[in-house]
Amino acid sequence: MEQLGDVCPVSGTTPWQRNCATIKTTMKDGALFEKGERMADRPFLTDIQALRARARQHIEQGAVTAGYRGDRETVIRLLNEALATEIVCVLRYKRHYFMASGINAQSVAQEFLQHATEEQVHADQIAQRIVQLGGAPNFSPDGLMTRSHSEYMEGTSLLDMITEDLVAERIAIDSYRDMITYFGNDDPTTRRLMESILAMEEEHADDLVSLLEDLGA
Repeated sequence: MEQLGDVCPVSGTTPWQRNCATIKTTMKDGALFEKGERMADRPFLTDIQALRARARQHIEQGAVTAGYRGDRETVIRLLNEALATEIVCVLRYKRHYFMASGINAQSVAQEFLQHATEEQVHADQIAQRIVQLGGAPNFSPDGLMTRSHSEYMEGTSLLDMITEDLVAERIAIDSYRDMITYFGNDDPTTRRLMESILAMEEEHADDLVSLLEDLGA
């Protein structure tokens, strides 16, 4: 099909040339946009019947439709690594909650507990997304530390505990940023999930810095 720009002069004074000049030469799905035509004037879906037919294909895949552009195997692997990271964080915060002692222990322990509870919510959200993508969340203790990006460091003093938790949060922050960049627009749902979790991890890091300041570290 000839494009308008191929047959219409760029400028001129003849009636044909003037008429051509009033028409936009951009092509969209094989059709010309007339000058002044808005996107809202055109249908969003060119073939609703085809959309309905695709939705009925492979219905066992649930939320994963033909329009999903991510590498599902890689996305599930990364999410299982994030899941392991969150589980390790829960375990570490829980230990610190029970083992916290000293003059400032009560308030710090409550912060540990709150963080543990929020990390558990993250783990549940990630596991749910893995299932939506047709995968299986890996809760096995075997290889947990290998899958996790953060470490399980117990610490001895209250200061050690806060420091190790802060290091772990910083690891998770960088790790999740990389995942978010990878997911991009190929998997916007997973990207948004990890963005919300990242925001909470950043809050945790700020909380821990404040605790260190309060302790005079």
